[in-house]
Amino acid sequence: MRKRNLIAAGVALVSALTLSACDSGDSDKPAASVSGGTRSEPIVTLDRPMEKPDLVLTDTEGKKYDLIEQTKGHPTLVYFGYTHCPDVCPLTMNNIDVAMRQLPKAEQDDLRVVFVTSDPERDTSAALKKWLGGINKKFVGLTGSFDTIQAGARSVNIGIEKPVKKKNGDVVSTHGAQVLLSSPKDDKIHWMGMQDAGVDHYSKALPKIIKGQNP
Repeated sequence: MRKRNLIAAGVALVSALTLSACDSGDSDKPAASVSGGTRSEPIVTLDRPMEKPDLVLTDTEGKKYDLIEQTKGHPTLVYFGYTHCPDVCPLTMNNIDVAMRQLPKAEQDDLRVVFVTSDPERDTSAALKKWLGGINKKFVGLTGSFDTIQAGARSVNIGIEKPVKKKNGDVVSTHGAQVLLSSPKDDKIHWMGMQDAGVDHYSKALPKIIKGQNP
C-alpha cells in the first residue's frame, strides 16, 4: 500500500454519520447494516480533499485493476457495497446510472464508476459482472482480499466490516453508504455523495464534477 494521510475533515465527517440497519427479512437476501449521511446536503464538499484508496484488485474480467492508475485523469466515483444488498447498494448504483445516462456520450466515456465489494467471498468477478451488467456495463466491479479492501476503505474513512451470518441464515454486512467523488484535475476526492443523494442530485452534480468544479 502506498502511504496515505488521514484527512481530519474526513474523520469529522464520518463521526457525523449515523448507523442504520436494513433487513430483507429473507434468508436469500441478506440484511445490510450501513452508515448513511444525515447532513443537510446530499452532496458534501470536503474541507480538504482525500487521496483515492490505494487498491489493486481484480475486475469483472479477472484482470488486475489498479484503481489509482486506471482512473488517473478521469472523474471517478467509488462506492463500497455488495451485490446481495437488498436495497441501499442497488438503489445507489441505479441512481448514478440514471444520472450518468443524461450526460453527453463523451462525458459518459470519460467518467469512471467503480464498485468495490465489501463481501468478496460471495462477490466473485463473475458475480460482479452479472450484477453490474444489469445496471450499467460501463461500471467497474472489483473484488479481492477482504483485508485489502477494508484497509483501502478505511484510508478514505469508509467503514466496512466482515460479513457475519446470523442464526436465521441472514448475512449482515456493514459498510459505509457514501459515494466518493474525485476531480479529474488532481485525482483527489473532493466530494462525497451521502446516502440520501438521489438521481436529481447526481444529475446536477456530475456535469460539474466532470469539469473539476464544486457541485
